[in-house]
Amino acid sequence: MSTLANLQEKLVAAVDDHAAPRERPVEDAPPITADPIEISPANILDAPQPAFSQWLQRHWLNGGGLIAGVAFLWVGYAGGPLALAALLGLMVLAIVAGGVFRRRNAARKVVAETPTLSEHEHDRLWENNESTSLLATIHDALGDITVTRDIERRIIHGNATFRKLIGRSNPEGLTLEEAGLVFRAALASERQDAEISTPEGPRIFAWHDVMFRDPATGQLRIQSVARDVTEERQAARLREEARLKAEYNSAAKSRLLATVSHEIRTPLSGILGMNHLLAQTPLTLEQANYLTGIRQSGNALVQLVEDLLDFSTIEVGRFQLRPRAEHLRPLLEGVVEMLAHRAHEKGIEIAATVAADVPEIMEFDPARLRQVLFNVIGNAVKFTQTGGVLIRAGLDSEDLVISVRDSGPGMTEEEQARIFGEFEQAGSMLDRSAGTGLGLAISARILREFGGTLSVSSMRGEGSEFNVRFPVSAVAGENEQVRRNELLKCSRVLLLAPEGAASTAIADTIRTLGGHCRLIGPGDVEKLARSALQDEGMPLTDLIVDHRMAPWYFREGTELVASGVRKIFLVNPEERNTHPLDLFDAWLIRPLREQSLIDVLSGRMRGMEKRDVLSSPPEIGIVTPETADVALNVLLGEDDPVNAMLVRAMLAKAGHRVRLVEDFDNLLARAENSENRPDVVVTDLTMPGGEGAAMLAQLRALERRYGLSPLPVIVLTADSRDAIRRQALLSGADAVIVKPVDPDRLIAEVRGLSKQALGHG
Repeated sequence: MSTLANLQEKLVAAVDDHAAPRERPVEDAPPITADPIEISPANILDAPQPAFSQWLQRHWLNGGGLIAGVAFLWVGYAGGPLALAALLGLMVLAIVAGGVFRRRNAARKVVAETPTLSEHEHDRLWENNESTSLLATIHDALGDITVTRDIERRIIHGNATFRKLIGRSNPEGLTLEEAGLVFRAALASERQDAEISTPEGPRIFAWHDVMFRDPATGQLRIQSVARDVTEERQAARLREEARLKAEYNSAAKSRLLATVSHEIRTPLSGILGMNHLLAQTPLTLEQANYLTGIRQSGNALVQLVEDLLDFSTIEVGRFQLRPRAEHLRPLLEGVVEMLAHRAHEKGIEIAATVAADVPEIMEFDPARLRQVLFNVIGNAVKFTQTGGVLIRAGLDSEDLVISVRDSGPGMTEEEQARIFGEFEQAGSMLDRSAGTGLGLAISARILREFGGTLSVSSMRGEGSEFNVRFPVSAVAGENEQVRRNELLKCSRVLLLAPEGAASTAIADTIRTLGGHCRLIGPGDVEKLARSALQDEGMPLTDLIVDHRMAPWYFREGTELVASGVRKIFLVNPEERNTHPLDLFDAWLIRPLREQSLIDVLSGRMRGMEKRDVLSSPPEIGIVTPETADVALNVLLGEDDPVNAMLVRAMLAKAGHRVRLVEDFDNLLARAENSENRPDVVVTDLTMPGGEGAAMLAQLRALERRYGLSPLPVIVLTADSRDAIRRQALLSGADAVIVKPVDPDRLIAEVRGLSKQALGHG
């Protein structure tokens, strides 16, 4: 459109340039209040003469009319009607003769006053016509429209392109609308789109109007220039349609994922819950193994649903971080323990160590960091068949760096380039069948929200190393690092263990805490002598024996241990019952917790802490009525029979009395019954009889109307979106639990809300 604008400016400049010698500036022109009139002698002759009429009116009113009346009466009285008629005829002839005489004088005056154009002015007028013709030719060559119209918007001239498009050879005198143009909504006061129907179909032109004064007549004219923008407008329309379609598809995808999440979580809640209920009954070892497989598959499906929902949330830009002050080391150890069972089942090691310069408490989003670490470390465990996975955490300037090193098959450069893409997987067909390819993609996006990065370095056949890096701010005290460096300053440890991730992490942790550690592997035990049980001339304080070196130790190592050395046994949780633990002074469980190591080496703890062997992922547990909690009347609303049986069993095992309803109508009827009201309401958010949010609002309204005390309401939902949770809480719910239902949390919420209600009551 820039070319079109330049041509318009040239056209206006050319017209103004030629008009300059012959007229005053447009600003000085009086405003036009009537239709313009062409200046010519004929127009002047036809024009009325106000001077004579004013003279006659003035004298007639000043007494001339009275005198004329008296004269006419006298003539008629004296001479009769004929004399009066003759007088009137003479007066008419005199008036006509005077009018003709005045018209001839006016014509002579106009002719005398009509300016005669000089030769220079004739040349300027010719140049103006030539310039206008040249611009019209240029517009025709470009396929543009040029139209000149009068102030009444009737066409005076149109170029060949305009005549061809409208199919008229003589459009003069017509308006643009009469010529077949349809104008769309104006983009501005002087610009708009015009649609013209042509034999090739409708075409859209960007229409631009310019007002100017004709140098020959002084009349105002409208010069219009238009360019064909059909393809541009169609492209803009297609882009807008694509945008609207993408927004619709995004909303539809969100609705689909929410529906899928709800429909999957509901049966999953029943599967995992019933699995655990069955695990509470007497089982054979084979049956217990089958149940373990069911539970692990169910938890994998739960993780898949979470990944899909997270991916959708990030895609639509609704992802939010919730940073708070949190301990890093327990979070990292918890993730490692969750994945330890998978690693030990494959016969590989997994361990973590935290550097001394890492603050104890930092600002970050613990839930999202746990998700990232679970994905990255779990990916390393999945692809490692021999060796192990070692996790190290340390500071690099103001960034926290967590490296995950595995001894897996490694990756090519091509695989590294696409590993963080959506639905991308490496490894064998069996490995790819164990996931969706979303975990690392989601982790990378989460770290971008952290302001950090997720990177990988790998070589084929040499394993891979993933690096989680993001900025953190410390909350701990200034002397924390110094204190942590001195926790084990008096410990000198001999570690009998095969080289690998576990022994490396233990030795690094002891050194980080200020102690000394010497690692002896299977290849070095034959050279070990009693004199070696010293470290830098200082006597050893502790001997840690890995369970894999227990046979050698029981056969030969006991003779090498000097008196006073604390003997510690290191064992996997799966094998703690297969070794004689009473032959040692203390014992530890792998993967090692830093605090447990400190307590054992400091002599504050002898035994191992209790851990669930199947700790990956955390198992749903059933709370039994071992405490002295008051039995409550619980109203349960659940239309799914399996989940109703599951939740009812959870509450019954906790000692509560449960009444079940399967729709919102019965739920409201039972809740508003003042004689037999429940103590707590536990209800699903989706049941027959209406919407869950509307039901909650109606329940609270009924309580206010009848003056009833508000019932504690716990909502169970399979939709994990924050919007659903906020809606339920705003509608009147006291707590929201996402399915699969965690029995511990359910019983805790029932207990806490009932105590609050009784306290207010």
